[in-house]
Amino acid sequence: MNTQHTIQLMDTHAGGDVSRIVTGGIDHLPGNSVREQMEYLRDDADGLRRLLLEEPYGIPEMSVDLLVPPCDPEAVAGYIIMEVMGYPIYSGSNTLCTATAVLESGIVPKQEGIQRFKLEAPAGLVQVEARVHNGVVESVTCGGLPSYIDTYRETIQVPGIGPVTYSIAYSGGFYALVDAAELGFKLTLEEEAALALCAHKIVEAIKAERGFSHYTLGDVGPLPFLHFMGPEEKVADGYVRSRSTTYVHPGVICRSTTGTGTSARLALMHYEGRLHQGDKLETVSLRNTGFIGTFVDSHQEGAYQVVENTITGRSYVLAHSDIVINCDDQMVNCGELHHILTDRHHPPRAEIPSETT
Repeated sequence: MNTQHTIQLMDTHAGGDVSRIVTGGIDHLPGNSVREQMEYLRDDADGLRRLLLEEPYGIPEMSVDLLVPPCDPEAVAGYIIMEVMGYPIYSGSNTLCTATAVLESGIVPKQEGIQRFKLEAPAGLVQVEARVHNGVVESVTCGGLPSYIDTYRETIQVPGIGPVTYSIAYSGGFYALVDAAELGFKLTLEEEAALALCAHKIVEAIKAERGFSHYTLGDVGPLPFLHFMGPEEKVADGYVRSRSTTYVHPGVICRSTTGTGTSARLALMHYEGRLHQGDKLETVSLRNTGFIGTFVDSHQEGAYQVVENTITGRSYVLAHSDIVINCDDQMVNCGELHHILTDRHHPPRAEIPSETT
């Protein structure tokens, strides 16, 4: 048995959130869709997620995106998102990073101007528009998941905090949306630890009281996320800016505002009747990085007003590297890895030309 394996990585970040893109070293996974491949990893090979997010190789604040061959012929590549809380079916920042990695690795050759292509996430096809100037990927716009408000301005008693008013949005995961000022926060970097503690208390209180169900997906697990909303500042007609931050796990506040958090905000603004087609919301993080969400359209799904939106941001490449997995290292558990690791590089490429304008 080979006790040493190599995985190829491209480390990237969008808005400060590091996404570790796995470009090689993992064998082909079973499944007729990226969603089925994700479920295989989750149920039979979760060791890969833990290996790359826990010491000695990673930290919980990171994300991992495994590039896989697409199952849908319209897509140029598939990707499976892995985070400390599990396997989200979609993530804005991870999509921005994956799209950049697809261009930087040559899966889609970079061309000057605007390039359009599709990726296959566990949630399905995602339309991507990348702007390239002088060979540099200057921005990426990706479709956000259809988002809606499940609960509007309910109040819960939170131990150690008191009454908290919250709304619940779905935007790829369920988000509790709370007003930062009502809880005494200005959304500065110095408040990061206090924000994480406060969010954890609120999320645990809501989870203890109730669960949530998506109108088509059904049970997608307990409430994982909380988004703190700062005051809105008008930048121009149809364009507002707001400081924001997202809690994802005990002790973990995202470096970026998150794409799905921005989509959740758009759903709330639309629910309150404050959005028109083409309106933009720029969310600004504790580290002063930002994403721009654009309201595209809305439609009715049963009792829900569903918002179609896009997220725009920029991803940067941090490093290209190989990591060596020593299975005889006492800090490494290869038990759930041997059947998916390979020393052969399988680039997840598809000979599908990108649409370039």
